[in-house]
Amino acid sequence: MVLGHRGEGETLEGTEPTEKPERDNVVFIGKKPTMSYVLACMTLFQQGINEVTLKARGRAINTAVDVAEIVRHRFMTNLQVKNITIGTDIVPRLEGQGQSNVSTIEITLAK
Repeated sequence: MVLGHRGEGETLEGTEPTEKPERDNVVFIGKKPTMSYVLACMTLFQQGINEVTLKARGRAINTAVDVAEIVRHRFMTNLQVKNITIGTDIVPRLEGQGQSNVSTIEITLAK
C-alpha cells in the first residue's frame, strides 16, 4: 500500500472508513460511443440506484440528450426526467489570454 493513498473501502489506523462519494450516481458524458453511456446508466439502475444524473459540457451535450432518450424509450420506459439544469462554465483559454464560455447540462433520470 502506498503511503497517503487509500483504495476504496481501505482505512488507515485510527481513522473512520471513507464515505462513498456523491458521484456514484453520476455519468459524465464525453467522447465514447453513445451506447457506452447507455450501458453505464442501465448498470447503475440495475444496482438499485433510483436516480442517475448525466453531466455533459460543450459538444457532448447532444450525446447526453441522446443517452437520456435511448434509456427512457428503448430500455426503461418507466423512467422520468426529474430535472434538467443548463448553465455555463467559464474556462481559461489554452493560450492564457481570456476565457471561453462552455455550455453545460445535467439531466437527472429517476425511477
